[in-house]
Amino acid sequence: MKYVVVTGGVVSGLGKGVTASSIGVVLKACGLRVTSIKIDPYLNTDAGTMSPFEHGEVFVLDDGGEVDLDLGNYERFLDVTLTRDNNITTGKIYQSVIERERRGDYLGKTVQVVPHITDCIQDWIERVARVPVDGLAGTADVCVIELGGTVGDIESMPFIEALRQFQFRVGRDNFCLVHVSLVPVLGVVGEQKTKPTQHSVRELRAYGLTPHLLACRSAQPLKQATKEKLSQFCDVPADHILNIHDVSNIWHVPLLLRDQKGHIAIFNKLNLSSVPPPALESWATRAARCDNLSVPVKIAMVGKYTGLSDSYLSVLKALQHASIACSRKLVPEWVAATDLEERAKIERPDEHKAAWTTLKRADGVLVPGGFGDRGIQGKILAASYARTNGIPYLGICLGMQIAVVEFARNVLGLDDANSTEFDSATPHPCVVFMPEVSKTHMGGTMRLGARKTLLQTADCITAKLYQKELFIDERHRHRYEVNPEMVEWLETAGLRFVGKDETGRRMEILELPGHPYYVGVQFHPEFKSRPGKPSAVFLGLILAASGQMDSYISGSPSRNPPPPTVAQADSVSSQAERLEKLSVSNTGVR
Repeated sequence: MKYVVVTGGVVSGLGKGVTASSIGVVLKACGLRVTSIKIDPYLNTDAGTMSPFEHGEVFVLDDGGEVDLDLGNYERFLDVTLTRDNNITTGKIYQSVIERERRGDYLGKTVQVVPHITDCIQDWIERVARVPVDGLAGTADVCVIELGGTVGDIESMPFIEALRQFQFRVGRDNFCLVHVSLVPVLGVVGEQKTKPTQHSVRELRAYGLTPHLLACRSAQPLKQATKEKLSQFCDVPADHILNIHDVSNIWHVPLLLRDQKGHIAIFNKLNLSSVPPPALESWATRAARCDNLSVPVKIAMVGKYTGLSDSYLSVLKALQHASIACSRKLVPEWVAATDLEERAKIERPDEHKAAWTTLKRADGVLVPGGFGDRGIQGKILAASYARTNGIPYLGICLGMQIAVVEFARNVLGLDDANSTEFDSATPHPCVVFMPEVSKTHMGGTMRLGARKTLLQTADCITAKLYQKELFIDERHRHRYEVNPEMVEWLETAGLRFVGKDETGRRMEILELPGHPYYVGVQFHPEFKSRPGKPSAVFLGLILAASGQMDSYISGSPSRNPPPPTVAQADSVSSQAERLEKLSVSNTGVR
């Protein structure tokens, strides 16, 4: 097993996750099997109880693991299925060591950070690295490990020490360290400053780790003189200094690494004999295609955490995947749900007017998942607007529950209908707490992970988009569900529940017949969307919002088909073959 460790210095938020993912892509394109591990130094056991404002979205895995959003990058870039153990936290490590101490596994020894914590970290890495994540038998060839945070952070010290020891445990020919750092430009002179990187590398070396490659983040390409200076003061060969400058989209990053021969430097360090050229043609096609899209499709994102786009990172990526497949340029329009509410008209009239203007000019509306009652009335108003005006609508998790509450209020006439999450005393509970979920513990107690949804009929838009007739498999994260006692009432009034769980009592998918696209799903389809293989319900939203749904469903050829999609170039999906038949020139934005 070979290990590539990615660390970061100077400041956080440099893009270590994208860098680590891109390294994995290039190595995979060279024919190697790749797995990934993310180390988060915080004390939380997992990301499940963390606020999106604090740490971005919580990414959910097939096994129900609630993990850091960088694991979403790994899955999307590498097209793998990771497990909860691929995300290591300080909380998990200490919990494991303390449990072993309580069992008496240490035979009376004094339990210390060194060697017990550091040994636990190394053992965890080796154990998880051997677990296949690509659906094939046997272990991967390379494990890419990202150490979160910044070198010098006090909470990272046990992991730094563990990695220092780890390089000797596995052997120097099996260990490659890539350090991501910042090369800023100060003032109007435009000189690229190397001192922050010099200090960062010096600190890393003081802890016993010497970087073999530098991945330097900058706004513009590094000058040769800057590379030579970094090489001289950081003791890294100039051809091992990779420049990841700002690009138009992140799919260019693996291409940057390839063009600078980063894969050759890694192969040489890991003593891998042959270095085949990376097969990145599909990535180049995807990156160029994304840059050249010009016809916009505007999707209103009506949510609670609109102040931080990372809160909805996977939703944005899923929209992007679907938009590219439909030859459209995604224009996300952020709408704070609270600004749509009536009280905002009095308290914040300018924000209220701007929010409604944004909503009304959108081609489609998306209400993502969330928790808590802030902004709920605004989301209900957005769902009502989409339903009554024929605007394509996709509700995810809470967004589906919102659609049910809105329908009960405005179609069934139950003005006080609500979810018990927001009003425990409502006389018409449309959405209720699931009986098997804990009411006292928050972490890891929801309905989590991949679960089957049985399609009730093949004659529905969802089945046609998924191109399946029996069931689909998607990831979940929720505590509340549609009240099964109200389903018959809702369906009699016109709402249609076309997907249910295996018991038949838990509603998973709703549709509104006669509407261009009004779909709600209890699961989170964004977590399984991939470049070239867009999520079916996100694809449906973009198709409907751009006026291409009828052509896609009917499969009728057009006179002017768009250029081949990335998915077609990859030959990964019959879905993409049908998209090629769509007309771009004859279908404008609705």
